[in-house]
Amino acid sequence: MSASSKLPPFDPADPLGIDDLLDAEDLAIRDTVRGWAADRVLPYVAEWYESGELPVIRELARELGGLGALGMSLSGYGCAGASAVQYGLACLELEAADSGIRSLVSVQGSLAMYAVHRFGSEEQKRQWLPGMAAGEVIGCFGLTEPDHGSDPAGMRTYAKRDGSDWVLNGRKMWITNGSVAGVAVVWAQTEEGIRGFVVPAGSPGFSAPEIKHKWSLRASVTSELVLDDVRLPADAVLPEVTGLRGPLSCLSHARYGIVWGAMGAARSCFETAVEYAKSREQFGRPIGGFQLTQAKLADMAVELHKGILLAHHLGRRMDAGRLRPEQVSFGKLNNVREAIEICRTARTVLGANGISLEYPVMRHATNLESVLTYEGTVEMHQLVLGKALTGLDAFR
Repeated sequence: MSASSKLPPFDPADPLGIDDLLDAEDLAIRDTVRGWAADRVLPYVAEWYESGELPVIRELARELGGLGALGMSLSGYGCAGASAVQYGLACLELEAADSGIRSLVSVQGSLAMYAVHRFGSEEQKRQWLPGMAAGEVIGCFGLTEPDHGSDPAGMRTYAKRDGSDWVLNGRKMWITNGSVAGVAVVWAQTEEGIRGFVVPAGSPGFSAPEIKHKWSLRASVTSELVLDDVRLPADAVLPEVTGLRGPLSCLSHARYGIVWGAMGAARSCFETAVEYAKSREQFGRPIGGFQLTQAKLADMAVELHKGILLAHHLGRRMDAGRLRPEQVSFGKLNNVREAIEICRTARTVLGANGISLEYPVMRHATNLESVLTYEGTVEMHQLVLGKALTGLDAFR
């Protein structure tokens, strides 16, 4: 370095200079989603969370479709064809507003749309994907059951042939978007193995009662799916996959978005803690000037930006076609766990104000308790990594 060279100034918002890894299009997408969330979610989300409702979900879905955020990393059929990194940046900004909004986008694009895009027929893709990409049709993904979460192979939902038709019976539980969905991708046992079915919400025998009394993801629609002799034509089945490979590949794609999204919730709490520490005075000066508070902020910053770097690295691997499911488990396990710890530490910086909905900290902390266990619990991701490290299967 020459004597005349100058280092760039230290940026407290980007202490590692991660923005240098992003190109102009990446930054434009990130800033567009951040601006939308600041305008359309942040002013209202505390009220939605307190009431346990998301009354404008259909309106938000159409707006997100207009941004190109639904099925964002898919190509064709009205989808944006964005990179994995760009999709991850969008997930981070959406979850910085609220995990429920990121879940809406994740379930729509990475589960329901991804299943149709990857495993559906050309007719199914043309019928469903353009409307879903535009947010005109909301989708949901039916895999988890009341008695089968971490072990989807044990699902009891069953589809049997009746002439040229299929007849589905069963229950699915904890389904995001369920009661507002126009279409559900439902996984069921059949004589030939687990198959996926595209189920229009208006099908006789299909219902989706909303789940109430949640203390997490309250600004999100969560439902049960009930299938009582739901009759579907032969072409309702996803033709390109049989077995657990289908739903598990969808989950891996959605978990990738969580790796980024969890860092959005963590960033929101960290930034809140920094601003609070600089303005809250005790013993005659801001608490941000005390060593113990600065230690907390430093540790939070380290884990936050390490997590963003990990997400970025996994995104580049996905864009290169080199991302393995075990690596997604690595990211989901680390980033959600660290995000929760950042939120809890931020709560201590805010003291009693940390539990108030005037600040986002407790809302993010309770939301992340759901993110921690959905789409793979901590224990499942630990065992995925344990098997990859040792070659020994400890699941059973």
